[in-house]
Amino acid sequence: MLHTVSQSITPEVFCAMRDKAGFKPYPAEDAAVALRNSLYTVEIRDGDKTVGIARVVGDNRLAFFIKDVVVDPGYQKRGIGQMLMEALFAYIRLHACESAYIGLMATPGTEEFYEKFGFIRRPTATLGHGMVLFLHHDA
Repeated sequence: MLHTVSQSITPEVFCAMRDKAGFKPYPAEDAAVALRNSLYTVEIRDGDKTVGIARVVGDNRLAFFIKDVVVDPGYQKRGIGQMLMEALFAYIRLHACESAYIGLMATPGTEEFYEKFGFIRRPTATLGHGMVLFLHHDA
């Protein structure tokens, strides 16, 4: 039976889920710091097995970023992404001020999923391109 568990993602689960989805790997010690500094984390479990994870980072009032939305490939198309997003938005609604910024960077092919929640693609006439930089300390 699928159920939601908040604030419990371990670095090992975080790294394993990202690996299953083909996301960039991070060392467990870095994942531990990231999870500790997250505003909110959520897992979807099937019994004791984690089948989906997501987290929110930000300032807890004006800006929120949805990160690491991952569903086990063997469990996709079962509503787990919907469950994750509902949990994230429940948290955000409790803490966000009116007109708070909620951002995310969609992986290719997932844009339509996020549009169901009201996200818009950029650029628009009033919003520029979303941008990202991956820091390399030796550069």
